[in-house]
Amino acid sequence: MRIDSVDLFYVAMPTILDIGDGSQDALLVRVQADGFVGWGECEASPLTSIASLIAPMSHSACKPVGANLLGATITDPADIRALGERVRWDSFDLLQAAHTWSGIDIALWDLLGKQREVPVHELLGPEPAQPKLPYASVLFGQDPEQTLSIAKEAAASGFAAVKFGWSDFGRGTVAEDIEQLAAAREGIGEDVEFMVDAAMAWGDDAVSASKRMKSLHDFRVLFLEEPFVPGATRAYRELALSKGRVGIAAGEGSSSYEAAISMIDDAGVDYVQVDAGRVGGITEAFRVASYAARAGVSYINHTFTTHLALSASLQPFAFDANSGWCEYPLMPSSLAQALTIDGVPVGADGRVRIPEAPGLGVTISEEAIRSHLVDVEISVDGTRLFSSPRL
Repeated sequence: MRIDSVDLFYVAMPTILDIGDGSQDALLVRVQADGFVGWGECEASPLTSIASLIAPMSHSACKPVGANLLGATITDPADIRALGERVRWDSFDLLQAAHTWSGIDIALWDLLGKQREVPVHELLGPEPAQPKLPYASVLFGQDPEQTLSIAKEAAASGFAAVKFGWSDFGRGTVAEDIEQLAAAREGIGEDVEFMVDAAMAWGDDAVSASKRMKSLHDFRVLFLEEPFVPGATRAYRELALSKGRVGIAAGEGSSSYEAAISMIDDAGVDYVQVDAGRVGGITEAFRVASYAARAGVSYINHTFTTHLALSASLQPFAFDANSGWCEYPLMPSSLAQALTIDGVPVGADGRVRIPEAPGLGVTISEEAIRSHLVDVEISVDGTRLFSSPRL
């Protein structure tokens, strides 16, 4: 197949709130080749990634991501990998290029799966896909009372595990964090697994993080996610040596395979969690998942947007029976819910199964794109480089 077009669709809610909810907008990718259409999604600031697709060349290592795409031939997974390497080489000095390419990579896998009439995970390997146990991913409330209400709603949804994150957790006192933990545990009950996402609250300060470990242990938290900023491997290693029975998860900030495996080799995490829409697409996420399996570290997808992104995030570790958890956004925005006509449901047994339809196995709602499309036009010296595509 020869790539005929690559289109980016910036969609957003009418109002964007200052909260840790990445589902309020999205950057969707549509790739067309020989009559087939593939869809992907970037985990990115949409406007910045649009710019990285079309920005004029600054120098030989700062070319637009789009420079290598049109006319490229995709016949098998090796072609997708080779194209990604070319983009990486030509655009490695370009801000957010990895995020933009990630969505394109996802769309190319979707395209190839549809052309071959097989699900993406069959392109990755012959083993059967394993069902995953989802944890409901939600935000802490602004206060313990709101957290309690969210927790009760999550528990009523029937999930076997709930992860709370962001808000002001970790940014105040230990006592304030304990109040939030107590409210969350009370709301979900004693039999539901409990995870916490600290949203990089402690920068690279392992001492501040370690002060919370006893309370996390007391409330039987399974793992603490993202206590530090990406790259703070020394802080991660220090915390890992003193964490007790609370696991450490990290990696969502990784925008390359190398950064992700550093969380395993150097940071000593128990769970490596990357986002296919940021790390380099399904191609690089699969490499991370394979490395994690060899290293005996559990792999978890990072997803907090649409079911297109959810399906993409599940493909790289579809057949890893030892990595059984998957993140499942419980309360995404109405935009995120509307963007796919069919999604990735939780089964009657409480587990998620990777879609078996060709490609990513989900259908994009073009009507939802039309009704939420942000009209963008970028011009340089009077020459229009980008305008929002139409369906």
